[in-house]
Amino acid sequence: MEIQELKQLEAKAKEIRKMTIDSIGYLGVGHIGGALSVVEILTLLYYKHMDVSPDDPKKKFRDKLVLSKGHAGPALYSVLADKGFFPKEWLHTLNVGGTNLPSHCDKNRTPGIDMSTGSLGQGISAAIGIALANRLDGIDKKVYLIIGDGESNEGQIWEGAMAAPHFKLNNLIAFTDNNKMQIDGWVFDTMNIEDIGAKWTAFGWFVQRVNGHDIQEMDLAIERAKKETLRPSMIILDTIKGKGAHFAERRLDNHNMFFDYETAKEACRLLDN
Repeated sequence: MEIQELKQLEAKAKEIRKMTIDSIGYLGVGHIGGALSVVEILTLLYYKHMDVSPDDPKKKFRDKLVLSKGHAGPALYSVLADKGFFPKEWLHTLNVGGTNLPSHCDKNRTPGIDMSTGSLGQGISAAIGIALANRLDGIDKKVYLIIGDGESNEGQIWEGAMAAPHFKLNNLIAFTDNNKMQIDGWVFDTMNIEDIGAKWTAFGWFVQRVNGHDIQEMDLAIERAKKETLRPSMIILDTIKGKGAHFAERRLDNHNMFFDYETAKEACRLLDN
């Protein structure tokens, strides 16, 4: 990746982070921790790697994203709004009555959402189904999947982990947002999933582990994953829950957090310093 492109993507990620903090802060409560830990990967996917069009959100030949940890929807909404899938003004309607932007992703409400998610564990099954359907329909596009480390306590994740290599789904590229926290506390206390890389490798995936806030590292990992011909890929992203929000970063209570709009605006100002 050229230096100029990297700087542009890093600047865009900062912008998306501020938009996400602002939208949740305007509401006064939301899933700030898990939304902010996936800002960089969403930025990299939608501004470099994914073939999508705001003018035709449902075009047949497109890449698709399944955000299995659907409570991180506010970060994805910020990306979609910035790319023009819907007006940015919608971001201040997050999770209010009649909104098109519910707390968890809903493809029937939000332009650009490829799969309704939020019931943890189910996204991997949906992504596998989409990848299989693309193969049957001759659609040579990628399916991207983001799961959480806490979500990986769900047995359905590991059923999917077994199925995707069986079907040789090289068109599936998955990411684990390994931010080390979940609603009940530290993942290693609730249900330790390490060595997570060894687990996915044992199931037959092509596994890489990178810094989930380093755009260049993730870009190289995605490029390597795209070259796989016989197996799905899992890229483990070591991230920080609540990244970039001074009042939420690394706090165990940041899964679904109350904070006022002034706190949100202060956090955005600090990001510019």
